[in-house]
Amino acid sequence: MSGLTHFDDQGQAHMVDVAGKASTHRVAVAAGRIEMLPATFALVQAGTVKKGDVLGVARIAAIQAAKKTSDLIPLCHPLALTRVAVDFELLPGVGQAPAAVACTTRVETVGPTGVEMEALTALNVALLTIYDMCKAVDRGMVITGVRLLEKHGGKSGSFRQP
Repeated sequence: MSGLTHFDDQGQAHMVDVAGKASTHRVAVAAGRIEMLPATFALVQAGTVKKGDVLGVARIAAIQAAKKTSDLIPLCHPLALTRVAVDFELLPGVGQAPAAVACTTRVETVGPTGVEMEALTALNVALLTIYDMCKAVDRGMVITGVRLLEKHGGKSGSFRQP
């Protein structure tokens, strides 16, 4: 199991011991989008979806999800997050490109382990919340492009998606 830190020498899953790691400022940024019909996009943009403020609810859901990541992903450490930021961009769709809502999450902490999973969990829950709030009018929405854009801090240094 070389290179996979969540397995011991016998191949058993375990939580990585981070007690000896230095506390540093850790940052992770994730991005993705949810594509939808133009009519669904218009409802989101106008704020007239029957369930309420889609992007406002999705932002709060993402923040809560970042804080609860260790409850969802079994081998993640519970972290004291210092920042969770969630941004949306409305993409009306041009030509062949479908209408979409793009989401970017940024999560920060000061500690011995990174926040990549928290940023990715926040992102996915934001997009799933948009789906949930709009599914009554568009069950064909597609969540796509989910990825880690960058991470900073810790012994492994920085990573940026090319």
